[in-house]
Amino acid sequence: MEIEGKLTKPYNPKETEERIYKLWEESGHFAPEGNGKPFTILMPPTNANGSLHAGHGLVMTIEDIMTRYKRMRGFKTLWLPGLDHAGFETQVVYEKKLEKEGRSRFEMEPAQLYKEILDFTLTNSKNIKAQIRSMGASCDWSHERFTLDPNIVKTVYQTFKKLSDDGLLYRGKRIVSWCPKHQTSFSDLEIADDERIEKFYYLKYGPFVIGTSRPETKFGDKYVVMHPSDKRYEAYKEGQTLELEWINGPLTATILKDEAVDMEFGTGVMTITPWHDTADFEIAKRHDLPMEQVIDLRGKLLPIAGDFAGMKITEAREKIVEKLASKGLVDKVDDKYKHTVHTCYKCGTTIEPQVLPQWFVKMKPLAEKALEKIESGEVKYLPEHYKKITTHWLTNINDWNISRQIVWGIPIPAKLCDGCGEGYVDLDDSLTECKACHGGLRKDTDTFDTWFSSGQWPFAALGYPDDADFKTFFPTDVLETAGEIIFFWVSRMIMLGLYVTGKVPFKTVYLHGLVLDAKGQKMSKSKGNVINPLDLTDKYGTDAFRIGMVIGNTPGTSLALSEDKIRAYKNFANKIWNVARYVLSNSEVGPLTKRTDLGEKEKLWLDEFDELVTEVTKEMDEYKFYIVAEKVYHYIWHTLADKIIEESKGKPEYGPILRYLFENSLMLLHPFMPFVTEEIWQCLAETRGEGVGNDILMIQPWPTNSQV
Repeated sequence: MEIEGKLTKPYNPKETEERIYKLWEESGHFAPEGNGKPFTILMPPTNANGSLHAGHGLVMTIEDIMTRYKRMRGFKTLWLPGLDHAGFETQVVYEKKLEKEGRSRFEMEPAQLYKEILDFTLTNSKNIKAQIRSMGASCDWSHERFTLDPNIVKTVYQTFKKLSDDGLLYRGKRIVSWCPKHQTSFSDLEIADDERIEKFYYLKYGPFVIGTSRPETKFGDKYVVMHPSDKRYEAYKEGQTLELEWINGPLTATILKDEAVDMEFGTGVMTITPWHDTADFEIAKRHDLPMEQVIDLRGKLLPIAGDFAGMKITEAREKIVEKLASKGLVDKVDDKYKHTVHTCYKCGTTIEPQVLPQWFVKMKPLAEKALEKIESGEVKYLPEHYKKITTHWLTNINDWNISRQIVWGIPIPAKLCDGCGEGYVDLDDSLTECKACHGGLRKDTDTFDTWFSSGQWPFAALGYPDDADFKTFFPTDVLETAGEIIFFWVSRMIMLGLYVTGKVPFKTVYLHGLVLDAKGQKMSKSKGNVINPLDLTDKYGTDAFRIGMVIGNTPGTSLALSEDKIRAYKNFANKIWNVARYVLSNSEVGPLTKRTDLGEKEKLWLDEFDELVTEVTKEMDEYKFYIVAEKVYHYIWHTLADKIIEESKGKPEYGPILRYLFENSLMLLHPFMPFVTEEIWQCLAETRGEGVGNDILMIQPWPTNSQV
C-alpha cells in the first residue's frame, strides 16, 4: 500500500515540516473557530531586530502547547502574534551595523536614521516570522500586530493623554540614569549592576573626613551632611558655615542635618553632589538646595572643574586625587573597596546620573490598584513566588521615566517651552504658545520607552475600546513570558491594563526561566555558547527540540539546553513513526467494539489509557506541561510499544484496540510534537478514505474517558 510504503522510509522532518505547516495555515484553523468559550494568548511581541534565540524557541513551544490543547478542547482559541519595534534595543543593534560601516548615528539626520532602521526592521521581520512558523507556532497570522501599527500608536497616545488629564503625568527636571555612550536616559530597570573592587578615598573636608569612590564629582560640594542624632557632631548646627580649602581653592561649606545619612558608614559625614547621585539629589530636594552640573552628557568635566575641565572622568580621577594630596587633603585610600556600579545594560558603560527634564508617570496610584488585584488572587502566578517578588516591587515603586533620547520609536506627542521648561501633551499638533510664559513651543524630539507602548499590548493589540476582538478576547487568559521581565513588562501591563480598561489584562502569568547552555551557564556571544534553536531543529527536527525543551522544565526554573537531550527525542520521533507503521500494517479501519464486548486484557489496556487521559487532562489545565510530556512519552514508548504491541503480535483480534490507543495517543502528544503526529494522522486518514487535509489532527477533540 502506498501509505505503508511511505512509512517504511525513516521519518524525515525536513521533508515533512514545511508541507505540514502549509497544510495547517491554509486550512484556516489557526483562526478562532466555533462558539466555545474564548481562550486568548498574546504572543510577547518578538524584537524585530535579529533572529530567534533559544529563549524564543521555548516561548513558541510553551505557548503553542497551550494553544493546541485549548483548540482541541473546543475553546474559541486566539493566539495573536506580534513583533516589537523594540526601541533602544533595535537602535543599538543598528548602531553596531553603522559602526562596522564607519558611520555614526550622531552624524545622520534623524529622519534618515529612522528610515534606515525601519527598512532594517521590516527586512528582519520577514525572517523572524518564517522562523516562528518553522517552530510550528499555530498562531493566527490574520491577527498579526506590530507595535508601530497606526492603531497601536493611537492607543498609546490616548493613554499618554489620559495620564496627563488625570494628573499622573508630569515633565520634571529629576535625576535619571544616563548612558554617555548611547546618549539616552533610562528607567531604573534598564541598568545592570556590576560588582567591582575599586579605590575608596578618604578626604579631609575642613574638620571632617569624607569618603568617596568618585572624587571627580566633588568640585561643587558645598554642603556637608550628618545625621541629626549623631552625637559625634552635635556641636555642629544646621546652617552653620565653615571656611575650608578644597580641590580648586577655598570655599564656604554649610552644615546640613538629614536622617538619610548612614551613621555607621565611614565617618558618618558626607558631602553631596546632587546632580550626579540619586541619594544626594533627594537630600538637596528636601532642603531646597541649588544643584550644579559637574560632568557633561559625554562624561567629561565641565568648567567648574577648573584645570580638569574637558577631561574624561576616568582620566581625571587620579589627577584630582594627586592635587588633593599635594594640599594634604587625602587622609587615606582603601584599595579594596567592593561596591556595585550601575552600568548600561547593553554596552556596559558606567551610568552617569544626570538631572534632566523628562516625562515621568506617577506610579504609586497605578501600583496600588494592581496590588489590590494581585493580593485578591485575580492574577495567578506560576511559579507562585513571583507574586511576592511582584508585590514587593510594586510596594516600593518609583516614578517611571518614559522619555528616551533616541530616534527609533514612537515619538512623544508633546510640545516643549525652552523658556520656562513646561511641557504639554499635544496629540493634534495644535499648540503654539506656552500657557505659563507665553513663549513659543517646539516639538519634543524624544521617543517613548518601548516598555511604555508594549505595556499596553494586551488591550492595544485587541483594538481597545470598540473592536469586536477586544470585546470577545479581553481580558486574555494567559501571559507566558520570561521571569526576568516581570517588572519591565508583566507588572506594567497589569498597571496600565487596569488603569485604561478597568480590568486585569490576563488571569494567569506563566513565567519560564532562562535557557542556559549544557553546562548551566548563561548564553552570551562573548562566551561563544549561544545556541541557535534552528540549528538544532535542522539537525533533529522541530518536534525533538520542542519536547526536549519541555520535559523536566518546571515554570520559573532555568533550563540547561543539551544537544544530547534533543538528539534523544529525535529517536522518540522515529519510535512513533515505527509504531505507526506497525499499527497500520496490523489493524483494520473501523470503530472499536463496545467495552462490554472487549476481552479482559483489552479492558485493562483501555482502563489504563483512560487513567492516563484523566491525569494528563488535569495536569494540562494546571499548566504542568513538563509532567504531561513525560507521561505521554513513557506511555507510547514503554506501555504501548514495549508492552501492548509486543503482546498483540500474531493476534489480529487486538487490531482495533491497537489502533484506538495509538490514534488517541497521537492526540495527547500532538501539542508537544505537532509535525510527526500530524504526518502520521494524515496517513491514518487516508486509510479511512479521507483526502489529505480533510481530516486534520490539530482540530480533533481532545481524548476523554469511556469513549467506547
